Amino acid sequence: MTGSRKELRRIDVPFVSLGPSGVSVRDRLKGLTPRDEEVLRLVGGHMGALASKDLKARCAHGLEHGNETWAARKRDLTAESSSRWAGSVTKATHDQWALSRRGQAAYLDSLDAGIRMLRHRLSLPVGEKGTGRAPGGYRSRHEWFVKSRRLAALEERHAAARADGEAGRVRVVRGGGRLLNTRHHLAAAALTEAEWRARWESARWFLAADGESGKRFGNETIRVTPPGEVSIKLPAPLADLANARNGRYVLAAKVAFAHRGAEWADRIEGNRAVAYRIHLDVERGRWYLDASWTRPVVKTMPLATARAAGMVGVDTNADHFACWQLDIHGNPVGEPHRFPYDLTGTATHRDAQIRHAISRLLHWAKRTGVTAIGLENLDFTAETTREKHGRRKRFRQLLSGIPTGRLRARLVSMAAELDLVIVAVDPAYTSRWGAQHWQKPLATPTRTTTRHDAASIAIGRRALGHPIRRRTAPPHDDRSDRRGHRTVQAGPGVRGREETRRPVTDRVHDARTRTGTTRTRATSRASKTVRDARSDQTWVQDSLLLT
Repeated sequence: MTGSRKELRRIDVPFVSLGPSGVSVRDRLKGLTPRDEEVLRLVGGHMGALASKDLKARCAHGLEHGNETWAARKRDLTAESSSRWAGSVTKATHDQWALSRRGQAAYLDSLDAGIRMLRHRLSLPVGEKGTGRAPGGYRSRHEWFVKSRRLAALEERHAAARADGEAGRVRVVRGGGRLLNTRHHLAAAALTEAEWRARWESARWFLAADGESGKRFGNETIRVTPPGEVSIKLPAPLADLANARNGRYVLAAKVAFAHRGAEWADRIEGNRAVAYRIHLDVERGRWYLDASWTRPVVKTMPLATARAAGMVGVDTNADHFACWQLDIHGNPVGEPHRFPYDLTGTATHRDAQIRHAISRLLHWAKRTGVTAIGLENLDFTAETTREKHGRRKRFRQLLSGIPTGRLRARLVSMAAELDLVIVAVDPAYTSRWGAQHWQKPLATPTRTTTRHDAASIAIGRRALGHPIRRRTAPPHDDRSDRRGHRTVQAGPGVRGREETRRPVTDRVHDARTRTGTTRTRATSRASKTVRDARSDQTWVQDSLLLT
């Protein structure tokens, strides 16, 4: 074989993903009176205006923001609401600004990747073919010219984004930029101006309060008692709307969290912090209450313990999970399983599809008796760029459609409730090596093993700490290449991988015993060599044979 082999990149070691750091539950506010809804709208609109004002002030400070400016903003908001409302608003503003900065950094990284790829492809001759690791040149002079203009556009965007980052400017919209742009495309969104206005105002309301440990039921601004009574501390300008003591308004609706209700009750009875958020679903006309709290981030199970009962390998695809159970030795057990999902349609539909598929996967894994699930640590951020794959639009859409970050977050949090852990593995070469070593041997007349099924075995074996390739046949009885090169599972430096070659005399004796006949002429020549060796040197027994 001519040429050198491709150098494989370093494979990262598997690790156990950390457990969920927070919990969020939701319940509907049923039985609200018209008066209750009016009060909620007034409070949400008033606090939303203050939140918009505070966000504007925070963006104006840019990188010069400090504790003094934060305290000044909070004092200004306290005069128009209360100290706790002001604290919640300023913290939400700070988090929103920080999120915008992270998005700005990610945008700069994507521009850098696109610019590097364009420069690389423009430097190649037109029509030059690419390799498995990098694309080649462009197909025609016209495409080369168009991409050169795109490079100039990306460089201009990069310069503007970098200037904004250095100056501390961010582009942020309270209510969401997508909803704001929908105002100019009402016909395409099938909305009237009044319907859009209702959604816009609802998205800009602020009805959220951070919890505070040590206070009654863990929150003084929005308080929920163990029986489910919800009360709100009204801002100072709206104190005349109170229907209870100390400027509070008690809603007629009762809440009872069906999911994690016992955990929530334990927290509020212990006066531990619980954050609440009230919001309106304009499309359905329903009010909801979200409760959330934090958990200490800990490793739920050591890696050795997670491997003790085997593993379920999961290969993530654009439309299904391919799964296979493996024992502790890395051997596939039973039949492969698939859990399909449909990622077309609205975001709510896609989210429901992912949750449904993960639920079925986790319940099946729990029935198998394993305690861990092997999953690829995927990240297609650099792969979805149009500059790398060019005209392969369907392939880019396929990569973009595979759920990665959201899937990992949901899978980790949902697996923790069933006492399962997620072992993240390096995704390098799992599909290729899985198909090479496992797809054909596991195919039967009644079962077709797909490439994705084989990849799930590769992922599970890597999570268990085993090499992906399966155990090979024993070594040949000679050194001839007529049956192909000999392959072994252990490395060349592992002692005992092929056992030590026995002395020549023992091999000849075994050959005579096995055949029971007289050697041929070639054998006689070999025997003469053995006799010569006996006469020239003293035979010493190999100590390894005693074992």
